Amino acid sequence: MPKRILIADDQLPARELLRTILSSSGYEVLEAADGDEAVRLASESPPDLILLDIQMPGRDGFAVCTELRADPRFALVPIIAMTAGLMRGERERALAAGFSEFLGKPISLRTLRTTVAGLLNQAVLL
Repeated sequence: MPKRILIADDQLPARELLRTILSSSGYEVLEAADGDEAVRLASESPPDLILLDIQMPGRDGFAVCTELRADPRFALVPIIAMTAGLMRGERERALAAGFSEFLGKPISLRTLRTTVAGLLNQAVLL
């Protein structure tokens, strides 16, 4: 059974690119266009890993991460923060907020694949 990954990003081209890369690597991919949809999809079909854009309209990535981490079902699910707006200290802020990892956009294919595989393998060992 393939691992399920939820991608939450308000930019359709970004979601499509991530979906293509991850699907071709054998993962089942769910997509959300905003924070509300991400929380709903995660609750309906719990993912093994979440790629979460920080800057989304409405509920941003920090709010979604906080809500998901409050639910025991998602306490150990790897959540990766993604953002194009890199500011000093943002990685540290994301990790302190409960994200498992932080990736700046544009994300290299190698970094994406390595990070996702590493976090999924780590989650299996827990």
